Amino acid sequence: MPHAATLHPTVLRPMNLVPLGQSDLRVTPICLGTMTFGEQVSEADSHAILSRSLERGVNFIDTAEMYAVPPKAETFQTTEKIVGNWLEQNPGARDKLVLATKVAGPSRGMPWIRGGSPDLTGADIIAACEGSLKRLKTDVIDLYQIHWPTRTVPMFGGVYYEPSKETPGLTSIHDQLQALQTLVKAGKVRAIGLSNETPYGVHEFVRLAEQHGLPRIATVQNAYCLINRGLENGLDETMHRLDVSLLAYSPLGFGLLSGKYDASGISGPDAPAQGRMTKFESMRKQRWGRAESLAAACRYNALAREYGLTPTQMALAFCYTKWQVKSTIIGVTSLAQLDEDLDAWGTTLPEELLKKIDAVRWDIRDPAA
Repeated sequence: MPHAATLHPTVLRPMNLVPLGQSDLRVTPICLGTMTFGEQVSEADSHAILSRSLERGVNFIDTAEMYAVPPKAETFQTTEKIVGNWLEQNPGARDKLVLATKVAGPSRGMPWIRGGSPDLTGADIIAACEGSLKRLKTDVIDLYQIHWPTRTVPMFGGVYYEPSKETPGLTSIHDQLQALQTLVKAGKVRAIGLSNETPYGVHEFVRLAEQHGLPRIATVQNAYCLINRGLENGLDETMHRLDVSLLAYSPLGFGLLSGKYDASGISGPDAPAQGRMTKFESMRKQRWGRAESLAAACRYNALAREYGLTPTQMALAFCYTKWQVKSTIIGVTSLAQLDEDLDAWGTTLPEELLKKIDAVRWDIRDPAA
């Protein structure tokens, strides 16, 4: 019988605050993501989750102007409003939190965001930040991030970089940094970050910031989980050497690594009705909906059970304990899910299990990358 992982299921072990890049921000190594608020989660339930998260010691919240997800005109900016209303109703909470949000990148296919513009100009960044400040009902955003690049790069499941698809004349990284500097100098933003970025993008943002005395990125928020470890193929070295911190999103692979879809699949009569992949057809068309992604998740989930863990515990412990990860962003739809995710903190995975995890990856690589 394999040795079970070390687990502390009832008490959240103290989480030492960790620095984000070279900024002065100090956060818990678990961050509460909010993209379900306003779509899968009502405002009242969202507020209960926010309160419980703070009570349990999490000081880091991440949101975005684009949320809720899946994105649509009806819910655009709703999540920030929900978070802002909670902050207003809970005096003193804001002072205990590091609050992060994101400006949407080029919005082709989403005409409700800046008219579907293929660009993200400096003026767009400043205007979006002003809107986020109002919705969040705060004077300052601690971490302001560009949600995805203006450059044409493989992201959200894309595989290849294709120079022929570049759009000339779009706003440069330098101009975007100048706009972010305006916000920092005005005291409206404390630190800046990126999301869904590449090694080139990270290097260029850092190079231009250092060359021109502009704000230096503190973080990159990218997908990272058992079925998407593409970050380990070069971006992790870039971030380590440049002292930029990873905020890992989708540690449960949009629910595939919770085990809930193992028997039923992601659609059909037996699939969990409230599961994100079951509920939203648009999600099934993305990287997490690939047949290979579910097949890989099932193999990892079986490994977890073999070692006396739930799939959720193993998947989260994998992220919680990786040197590449500074803070793991968890997304939940209930207090029970929140507690389960937080209770996984303190779980350590035996070396034997980690080797078996790597063996699965060698066999099937990163199907959700």
